[in-house]
Amino acid sequence: MEGLVSGDYKPLLKRKITEETARKFGYQVGEYAGKVVQLAPYYDASGTMVAQKVRFADKTFKIVGDSKAAPGLLFGQNLWNGGKKIVITEGEIDAMSVSQAQGNKWPVVSIPNGAPSAKKSLGKALEYLNGFEEVILMFDADEPGRDAAAECAELFAPGKCKIASMPSGFKDPNDLLVAGREQEIISAIWNAKSYRPDGLVNVIDLREEMKKPTEMGLPWFLEELTQLTYGRRYGEVYGFGAGTGTGKTDLFTQQIAYDRQVLGMKVGTVFLEQKPVETGKRIAGKIAGKRFHVPNAGWTIEELDSAVEKLGDQIVLYDSFGETEWDVVKNKVRFMAVSEGIRLIYLDHLTAMADTADEKGSLEQIMKEMAGLAQELDIIIHFVSHLATPEGKPHEEGGRVSIRHFKGSRAIGFWSFFMFGLERDQQAEDPVVRKTTTLRILKDRYTGQATGEVIYLAYDSETGLLSVTTAPTEASPFKDETGSKPEF
Repeated sequence: MEGLVSGDYKPLLKRKITEETARKFGYQVGEYAGKVVQLAPYYDASGTMVAQKVRFADKTFKIVGDSKAAPGLLFGQNLWNGGKKIVITEGEIDAMSVSQAQGNKWPVVSIPNGAPSAKKSLGKALEYLNGFEEVILMFDADEPGRDAAAECAELFAPGKCKIASMPSGFKDPNDLLVAGREQEIISAIWNAKSYRPDGLVNVIDLREEMKKPTEMGLPWFLEELTQLTYGRRYGEVYGFGAGTGTGKTDLFTQQIAYDRQVLGMKVGTVFLEQKPVETGKRIAGKIAGKRFHVPNAGWTIEELDSAVEKLGDQIVLYDSFGETEWDVVKNKVRFMAVSEGIRLIYLDHLTAMADTADEKGSLEQIMKEMAGLAQELDIIIHFVSHLATPEGKPHEEGGRVSIRHFKGSRAIGFWSFFMFGLERDQQAEDPVVRKTTTLRILKDRYTGQATGEVIYLAYDSETGLLSVTTAPTEASPFKDETGSKPEF
């Protein structure tokens, strides 16, 4: 064991630490290995110095004496033994700065080895620290310091620990001392806030945010849907359930075209059962009012080329090559958001990514991760889900869509902010009914008031466009013949 180093008490002029403060803490200036160093003493429970931190001019240090004992001790711990309040800093200089600002009268200690080992150090000193009624953490105002303070605060009983913040532009207490702003050190102590884990807030802290008027989100291409839902908001996921041939692809591609042409946004698409060429043709068709994906539908190459030119490079399509694993798709979505700056994602369809061996369990995990991804990246994800076969009339014949018909309905219903059902009687004798789709709002998490509302959409066979219409005169195809009951 390397022996302790002797030194002298001197003021630390650059740090504005007085000799009186240095004596209080036993902090000396000496010589080690031919270099002038500062010596921070560490004492055991009996008051015997057992180790020193030798601090060099380049801010590196080493421990002499009993190096095994030092990590379990706090700098200044020998000076105070219980009381009302104790301040803990990230370094010895900061501890002396806080103490000096308070006339060296009130308990202040420091962790020995910086932010990374702060929780371990305080954990070993927990019995000692619990001898004080209140513990205030005054760590550095940087990311490691903030993270360490949050970790250390969890060591204490609720309400016992508070975290002090540095004024803007100052990293630590010694910065304030050097600037002659000692009073702000004291203010930081008294203004320290009780630690609250991430995600927990007090309503009073939200007051100003609550006063802000409700703002409309991004519009849908259907004005009526925008009014009912107050638009679309980043960080949310929206689920659409539909039977085969009920218009979900037309709805998605027309919304994508609107996002690009009207809102001027870049869009990402993940259509797992449709080739990118067909998807591109359908989106371009919504721009031109032409059914480019249908042969001999009255369109020209020049019209297609013009529509594609309007889309430009702002529509990014995922060519899946049959790859439908969620982990792969998730990474594609992340790339689109982070590298391409895309904030609107369209996924068709969710069910294709389910594990056939455990469809329910895999869909629950996918939905949880998808919702988390939308919040993390601050994007909007619109997705299609296939439906289970209902009792009674099929969805393709106008059977009403219910939340419980969604495959993985429990997870989809839990994580989705809005859920929509599409219904159309493709076998109706009346051509108007046959071409009318019912868009039903199944869930509205935002206000709840749109749940149960319906919008009727007419399909124009020449332009391929959907538009709002009135309810078809033949009502029977839109009766609920499934016997289903709303779940939410």
